[in-house]
Amino acid sequence: MSIDISQFLDTFYEESFEGLDTMETELLGLNPGEADVESINTIFRAAHSIKGGSGTFGLMNVADFTHVLETLLDEMRDGRRDVTQLAVDLMLASVDVLREMLTALRSSEEVDVVRVTEIHDQLETLLKGDAPSVEDVAVETPVKASPSIVGWNVSFKPLSHLFKTGNDPVRIIKELSELGSIKANVDLSAVPEFDLLDPEECCLSWQIELSGGATEEQVRDVFAWVDEDCELIIDAITSETILEPETLKVVPVPDARDEAVPLEPETPVITPVAETKPVKVVAKKSVAVAAKNPHAAESGSIRVGIDKIDALINMVGELVITQSMLNQLGEDFTMDKVQRLQEGLDELEQHTRELQENVMQIRMLPISFSFNRFPRLVHDLSSKLNKKIELKMSGENTELDKTVMEKIGDPLVHLVRNSLDHGIELPEERVEKGKPETGVLHLNAYHQGGNIVIEINDDGAGLNIDRIREKAIEKGIIGENDSLSDEKVHELIFAPGFSTAEVVSDVSGRGVGMDVVKRNIRDLGGIVEVKSKKDVGSTFTIRLPLTLAILDGQLVRLGDETYIIPLVSIIESLQIKAGNVNSIAGGAELYKLREEYLPIIRLHDVFEITPVNTELINGLLVVVEGDGKQAGIFVDDLLGQQQVVIKSLETNYRKVDGVSGATILGDGTVALILDVAGLVALSRERVKILRNQAAVA
Repeated sequence: MSIDISQFLDTFYEESFEGLDTMETELLGLNPGEADVESINTIFRAAHSIKGGSGTFGLMNVADFTHVLETLLDEMRDGRRDVTQLAVDLMLASVDVLREMLTALRSSEEVDVVRVTEIHDQLETLLKGDAPSVEDVAVETPVKASPSIVGWNVSFKPLSHLFKTGNDPVRIIKELSELGSIKANVDLSAVPEFDLLDPEECCLSWQIELSGGATEEQVRDVFAWVDEDCELIIDAITSETILEPETLKVVPVPDARDEAVPLEPETPVITPVAETKPVKVVAKKSVAVAAKNPHAAESGSIRVGIDKIDALINMVGELVITQSMLNQLGEDFTMDKVQRLQEGLDELEQHTRELQENVMQIRMLPISFSFNRFPRLVHDLSSKLNKKIELKMSGENTELDKTVMEKIGDPLVHLVRNSLDHGIELPEERVEKGKPETGVLHLNAYHQGGNIVIEINDDGAGLNIDRIREKAIEKGIIGENDSLSDEKVHELIFAPGFSTAEVVSDVSGRGVGMDVVKRNIRDLGGIVEVKSKKDVGSTFTIRLPLTLAILDGQLVRLGDETYIIPLVSIIESLQIKAGNVNSIAGGAELYKLREEYLPIIRLHDVFEITPVNTELINGLLVVVEGDGKQAGIFVDDLLGQQQVVIKSLETNYRKVDGVSGATILGDGTVALILDVAGLVALSRERVKILRNQAAVA
């Protein structure tokens, strides 16, 4: 029986990407000239894991590339090589290359061989050009470079369950051969008769002689993954017992998993010492490109804490108990049991609500998954822009839905790049203003009500109001005589195609980005605001729902139909006073509310349905805010508030202006969920049309 290890490939990719993120974070924290052994060890372990896993799955191009990087890290952690800025930058580039390689292999796409070769060669050059001399090694690491040790005798006896851990002795021995010349003898004495052979148990052991300058630590690192799954003895070979050099030959090796384990032509010698007849193995060439994987595009998996799973299991147990109780009541129901039935239904409602909350918690992830990309982004862009920038992050453990997390990434990148490019000044400019030459960019996240709030704050130059007005007039966004408050001027940066950049660069200034940010955030049911003060800085604030699957809604009645308005969009509801209603040219209506004039949206006109009331004073006005603008929605009546499960209308039907989705109510009817921002936009467009018609008339 062969083991299909390809089923674990997705897990390998996920863990590798996490390892690369760890490497990147630790590399960004390294200071040239300072050897942070703990950080270097963390980077080394991540690289070693990727190398070992890629070798297991036959991704030899990834394994070969990582091996060079691992060698460089090994010299750093042993103290044989200093931590330099050149080395850190090159290792960061190596992390990028590995991420690109794994992404391409996961999607069954072509790997950028030119890019891989370029960085690989630079690593090799760094290793050769900066390699310490033998004398330096002897002085710095006298224990590991003892002149009397010329090799090692290794007794390697895997425990019988080794194969079941996913490890392979042949690959371990091959990795050992990279440390020097080896001669390996395999002991077959524990192999049972063929009909008693269990292909999932390891019955072999090896005696290995390794010659060369490897240290004991390097030898033990080779067996690091199996140190608890084998009996390992390592003895030094001194100059008195030096091995005679000989040419190693490849001899067939017993391996019951021949179909699952590809062997390279460089596999070291393994010759049987017992007289038992060896089982023949078929060596196959490793394939560098992964096979087509139906799950290669994007993993749909998510890591869940065991505490959340335990809570879910406990809740299911409570539901089972309640169900059992209700079943017993139903078997022999009499009217005197009505109260007990009602109590059981109340319990069922409570358990269902708690189960829903627990299930939703499973999809919640800390926003650190999005924030973790920014240390590297700030590092690279600050170098490119010749700026000194310190990144601060807080609230990284604030949780939000995985779907929201995936969609908020690009808008956050836009806002951070904008702050780095337009916000924070050059060091000399900051000094002239009396500021520290190092600017500060602060990312913060926290919960507020049923929303998550994300703030991007910088202590830079702030928004240039005069420049924004000038550009807005130039592009026809506003008129020359329009009077706008500072807050309204700030909002102009979200207009399509708006940019104040004098020079187009690959960082910003192409006139795209901020309008996309606002649109993407609005599509998530959120809003984005900006506050700025000259030479003090700017703060962009994003408010998003915690999840896109469920929302708290206000049910409203209009004619025979029921609609749902998201509670987060509602400011207040009120009875309409006739004296506060004003009509303007074209028949558009405004409602005066505390010195503000709000456009009235007659929902029955928008959706072309027959209402119960057409007179405003007989209905209710729900004051809402969408896309930073307020309006009043005229409805017949308010019903109740409840949580609703959102169903995509676009997926199941088509996109409808003014509607964001639908839900199924308790009585089985379908209710449409209103898109407040879309309704406000429709209302304003309708007012413009009416004004134009009136002007023509």
